[in-house]
Amino acid sequence: MGMSEAAGIELIINQDAESKAPMCPHGPTLLFVKVNRKEQEARRFYACAACRDRKDCNFFQWEDEKVSVARQLAREDFNRSRQPPFTHKQYVERYQRFVSLPLANRMFCTDCQLLLLPEEWDQHRSHHQLGDVSLRQLKRPSHLLLPLENKKTNAQYLFADRTCQFLLDLIVLLGFRRVLCIGTPRLHELIRVRQSEKKEPVIKSQLLDIDFRYSQFYSEEEFCHYNMFNHYFFGGKSASEACQTFLCQDNGESVIMVTDPPFGGLVEALAHSFKKNVSMWKTSRNEADDEELPIFWIFPYFFEPRILQCFPTFSMLDYQVDYDNHALYKHGNSGRKQSPVRIFTNLPPKDIILPAEEGYRFCSLCQRYISSTNRHCEICQACTSKDGRQWKHCQTCNKCVKPSWVHCDICGRCALREHSCGTAGGGCFTCGSTEHKRRECPNTAFPNRAIIEKAKPRKRKISEMDKRTAVKKSKKQAQKTSTGKKETIKWATGKSKRKLKRKNKRQRRGQTLCSAR
Repeated sequence: MGMSEAAGIELIINQDAESKAPMCPHGPTLLFVKVNRKEQEARRFYACAACRDRKDCNFFQWEDEKVSVARQLAREDFNRSRQPPFTHKQYVERYQRFVSLPLANRMFCTDCQLLLLPEEWDQHRSHHQLGDVSLRQLKRPSHLLLPLENKKTNAQYLFADRTCQFLLDLIVLLGFRRVLCIGTPRLHELIRVRQSEKKEPVIKSQLLDIDFRYSQFYSEEEFCHYNMFNHYFFGGKSASEACQTFLCQDNGESVIMVTDPPFGGLVEALAHSFKKNVSMWKTSRNEADDEELPIFWIFPYFFEPRILQCFPTFSMLDYQVDYDNHALYKHGNSGRKQSPVRIFTNLPPKDIILPAEEGYRFCSLCQRYISSTNRHCEICQACTSKDGRQWKHCQTCNKCVKPSWVHCDICGRCALREHSCGTAGGGCFTCGSTEHKRRECPNTAFPNRAIIEKAKPRKRKISEMDKRTAVKKSKKQAQKTSTGKKETIKWATGKSKRKLKRKNKRQRRGQTLCSAR
């Protein structure tokens, strides 16, 4: 959620909020607090966990709002109407029937994004269809399905083959034998293709994704319809247990979680869900064991401070992640020269070998692999570049900054040359400091303002009498305006007639004088 000068919105995470959260089509909603800087007050409300745009999901409810039974029942009916047309079990049965059909009878409706059985052909006759769907195509459903490219909700930007192959090779090299793929369908597919080719060592994968269309292609053990923003399994307890079973196999050994969330998503909500996956994994471990579940979190580099705040043991790698269907986040003439997407991990950076053929090299001082343009700063004692360019050291700030930045004496920091002085680059919503967030602000007069439940004064209800009076006033005003317009037109018409009469009179007088001469 964004913030503005007039009002700000922050996420509230606690067990009580989760237990009382109402449901929308995307699972349990999240609790937010709306803060008004001028009035120094806050009000809490529930909104959709997956959609930041009200156009995608318009659920909204104040925390202290009382919902009637009728409205609650209507809401439940609406939520059911927005669920997939088939259960996961039914999708699996349909898939088994589909693959048993001859090649000429395997039809896919591109409009409905559905594998069609022969008895359904007539219903989709007017739709665009793809015929002769091969088993090879069924193994790579991300190439068959149209990507959902809403960056705030689905953001189904798919890994380029280069990135996907690098991740799989790295996973094999590090010795992992199971991969929990959260929002990474391309990686899941590549692992399954490798499995079908019977390559050694054997790697298993389970996909968790909010796109229910993958239910058509994978069993309940291979895919779970899942919302990563609220850790919600649409398949219920059986789906949650399938995920836990996958994580806890072999006492939780040799498993890694790889996640590629939508870039418009809330970091705090994602981190909270990922920690729940870690808790599921820890049920198979020794309680005295303080090991962490290995994680690859793929996200833009400028989210590094927020990710490290949630996971202090993480570090950011220099590897640039590319996408096939993203206009900017890919190499080549059609994309950026440098992709801003990176890998955040709790594994030792020195163990993650980046490809030398792409210009990555090992820094013996930092004990990690870096990009070719990243230079070690002797003052900072680190390879400081984040965005793929060579950064420069600012003596005044005593840190390395982007090459396009200059030091501003007015702001007391480095910024773009054409920046507006005095504007803070994020941080505390109350006092403007970049050192802390609003909830930790020491200057606020309301130390627990985030949990104030005081509601804003409600607007006075307009009675029927007031409405009728307002209507009468508006009619009178319109009548006056209309009358004024008519009088103006009448006056203008009369004036024109008088002018014409005077003109004709002058002409007749002139003609009389001419005849007299």
